[in-house]
Amino acid sequence: MDPALLRERELFKKKALTTPSVEKKKVDSKSEPVRDDKKKQKTFTNSAPKLDINTYKTATGSSQYRFGVLAKIVKHMRTRHQEGDQHPLTLEEILDETNQLDVGNKVKMWLQSEALQNNPKVEATPDGKFIFKAMYKLKDRKSLLKLLKQQDLKGLGGVLLEDVQESLPHAEKALKTLQNQNEIIFVTRPTDKKKILFYNDRTASLPVDEEFQKLWRSVAVDAMDDAKIEEYLEKQGIRSMQDHGPKKPIAPMKRKKAAQRKKQFKKPRDNEHLADVLENYEDSTLTQKGQYSSNAN
Repeated sequence: MDPALLRERELFKKKALTTPSVEKKKVDSKSEPVRDDKKKQKTFTNSAPKLDINTYKTATGSSQYRFGVLAKIVKHMRTRHQEGDQHPLTLEEILDETNQLDVGNKVKMWLQSEALQNNPKVEATPDGKFIFKAMYKLKDRKSLLKLLKQQDLKGLGGVLLEDVQESLPHAEKALKTLQNQNEIIFVTRPTDKKKILFYNDRTASLPVDEEFQKLWRSVAVDAMDDAKIEEYLEKQGIRSMQDHGPKKPIAPMKRKKAAQRKKQFKKPRDNEHLADVLENYEDSTLTQKGQYSSNAN
């Protein structure tokens, strides 16, 4: 053999031993679908959108978000009514004035067809617009005075101050003017401390002597309750008014015991009207028994 070829062969072996070699492992057919599934899972998770806080707050499916939008609308409608803006608005105009134009279509449909239609504080007009529905239809202080007169004539009493403030535009100014003119009276209800508004009918006022007024004011009843005042009036021979306060609940009657409910046994009465007809047979029976016993002997 050629010695040159042998030399080259030896050099090639030495060079092969010095250089490291990495063997590629064979991939089994069973492990291939597993890697494909992992790749699919990775691509699926990466393609999913990330949760944003802003989109979460305006989620259309949240009922809390829906009623929050509705509450804001009702509050705005009440405020604009109290400020004198009584013309109806469309849903888009209401959302624009309340800065809620980012509301979804589902919420808009719910507001248009259901929420605003059934709300007791919102009234829908025939042309599809909405306006605030107040307790009383009042425009100015004259209409308020007319309402109070009707309440007084029909004997319906007063009107809640908070209902007037909600219904009448610029209510504080109108109430102050009527109060200065001595046309209305405020009375605080003792049960819940709410103020009631009454019409001051000056034609029903009677002149009272000053001496009687002084005597009336000199009597101190601050430390006395209604029961003590009623007791004092009864002692003086004066009958007090009844049913002027909250009625006390009537206690249910206790059931009588079974022994008390039993009827007492009544003895039969003698037939007194047959006293002359009745006869006594005791003596005759005794004599007959004596005869039988003698005959037997």
